[in-house]
Amino acid sequence: MSPSTLALAAVLVPAAPLALHPANPRILLFRGEPTVLVGSGEHYGAVLNADFDYRTYLETLAADGLNLTRTFVGSYVEKPGDFGIRLNTLAPAPGRFLAPWARSGSPGYAGGGNRFDLERWDAAYFARLRDFVGEAGRRGIVVEVVMFSAYYRDGWSLSPLNARNNVNGVGEVEKGRAQILDNGPLLGHQERMVRKVVEELAGFDNVYFEVQNEPWADHPVEAGLVSPYLRPGELPGDAVRWRNQVHLASKASLDWQARIVSAIADEERRLGSRHLIAQNYCNFRHPLRDVDPRVSVVNFHYAWPEAAAWNLGLGRALASDETGFAGSADETYREQAWGFLLAGGSIFSHLDYSFAVGKEDGTAANSAPGGGSPALRRQLGVLKAFLGRFDLPALRPRPDVVARAPGAVAHVLAEVGRAYAVYLVGDGDTALALELPAGRYREEWVDTKTGATIAGGDFEHRGGPWERRNPRYERDVALRIVALP
Repeated sequence: MSPSTLALAAVLVPAAPLALHPANPRILLFRGEPTVLVGSGEHYGAVLNADFDYRTYLETLAADGLNLTRTFVGSYVEKPGDFGIRLNTLAPAPGRFLAPWARSGSPGYAGGGNRFDLERWDAAYFARLRDFVGEAGRRGIVVEVVMFSAYYRDGWSLSPLNARNNVNGVGEVEKGRAQILDNGPLLGHQERMVRKVVEELAGFDNVYFEVQNEPWADHPVEAGLVSPYLRPGELPGDAVRWRNQVHLASKASLDWQARIVSAIADEERRLGSRHLIAQNYCNFRHPLRDVDPRVSVVNFHYAWPEAAAWNLGLGRALASDETGFAGSADETYREQAWGFLLAGGSIFSHLDYSFAVGKEDGTAANSAPGGGSPALRRQLGVLKAFLGRFDLPALRPRPDVVARAPGAVAHVLAEVGRAYAVYLVGDGDTALALELPAGRYREEWVDTKTGATIAGGDFEHRGGPWERRNPRYERDVALRIVALP
């Protein structure tokens, strides 16, 4: 083929969608390259909020070296002030909420404007959704498309699927029954929406679908206490207890989620496409069982490293899918990202409250239950670039490589004898000892804040524990070791 013919073929034949790497399903394969996904994204309203300039937003993510964003499709929306978020992209101004369904000629939507007609699609909404995903793809950014969410607080009262907000009389149920199988004709409209979204995005390679955001919030099943990220006093009373408690979704919720998974998978088969499906299982950490075989991405919120380490045997991509409720300091979320990915995770999706309408460049000073800043995004870009220098499918979590790390917690990904990615978070003065086979190596100590090499060199090792007093660091540091010929 001539160069011009090859270029035309590249346009006409879409790339294979994001997939699990065949040699290591913990790692993702995107456009022929193994990768991890690292994002620091707005509060999920980029498409449904008509005032949000998503091109500037996506350009900001790409400039910071990030490759992931997360968006809600519009079955759930918030009102200004929810969760103490002053500048909330998921809470559009009155009349500026876009949803998959067209507006009717009848007033009365609880969020302002006319009610929705669930029998008609909104062509402008789907044009915006496709353009958003396309603009992301042109910048090498993957989009997690979230079909549904738990209906917190007054969330059900604002949903187009609530009978009060549509002209079809569909959704005449209490909030707790909206997302279970026994919800009357609502289920059919939920499935129809899912199939429509899948159809509209079938040709894009940079998409994966999540079933539901935080399903355990609809019908929580307690699964045991864990130590929280936040400290006593950061949230009052019951909120602290809830945030300290791992929750799993009820059986009724899981049955409904399985039905939505079926709708996604069936529509994909009909269209001849195959995108990954994600399911959100719990907060913090929990050893999971009985994961739906059609689910390829296992999502945790506020995830500890153990959420990855305890679930490596699932043979899926493991995601820290949302952050927050741990203050606003950059170092908190930087440490969460490094710890989770070097414990075996492959996706880190930070919820970044510095994005807002009019501040799509991520420079907003926002009041919110989390963090986000230009500095943090650059630091997360350092993490992605650091891991990108390794043969990712060859790496495995190897905590046994750490012989000693006094004053620090160490996480290690390694291809033993060939390459080691090490992350230390501690007191800044660690005499690290690693078990290395005999050989010649190069060490490179990396500042996690700037990406700069702060120390390094070549060394010969005779085998056994290799000890090195690291350069002094503040809070955390990374180490790259590679074998030399």
